[in-house]
Amino acid sequence: MEYWALDILTEASTNQENMIAINDVLVSEDIVEKHFICKLDACKGACCWEGDYGAPMTEQEAAEFEQNRDAILPWLDDEGREYLKKNKASKYYKSPQLLGTPLLKNKRCVYLTFDENGYGLCAIEKAHKEGKLPFNKPVSCHLYPIRVIKNEAQGFEAWNYERWDICDAACKLGKQHKLPIHRFVKDAIIRYKGQDFYDALDAYYTDHYTDQ
Repeated sequence: MEYWALDILTEASTNQENMIAINDVLVSEDIVEKHFICKLDACKGACCWEGDYGAPMTEQEAAEFEQNRDAILPWLDDEGREYLKKNKASKYYKSPQLLGTPLLKNKRCVYLTFDENGYGLCAIEKAHKEGKLPFNKPVSCHLYPIRVIKNEAQGFEAWNYERWDICDAACKLGKQHKLPIHRFVKDAIIRYKGQDFYDALDAYYTDHYTDQ
């Protein structure tokens, strides 16, 4: 699998953004150029309770969560457990036309739990790591801070770096350790697109950035 570098004209201006084309995926160069390492002691997991909608889910993920509802319940806190006993494991948000994880009344993800230090942790991820669930958290969460936009009509998808001020500490820590975003989410990329796709993306990084 190979990559191609493209210049995309953005916002009807003269500014151009470099995109990396791998098969039917356009990847923003920010994803190999910028740095990132989650710093949980700084944000406390705020990405799981900030925002107006839940994390995007695929139809397959929503079905997996629904089919394994009883196995998920023990991993949730009381509020999340009560919600899931009465509602579906996913929710369709009409305004953005988004299928995603449900939010509780305080807008936090139903699958969010807190440890003894008050840090937010994904119950699905924890259960999966301990071998109690056959699936992990939604791939949209696993890929963060990469956001995927699919264009079904034209048959491609675009990967962009989602900047968020609550992740400022993560950006600084990533820069300190010189860890590019794509390497931070290596496991998620391989899970979503396979080893060959990741290798092609990493080859672009090696060819363009490792000598800087």
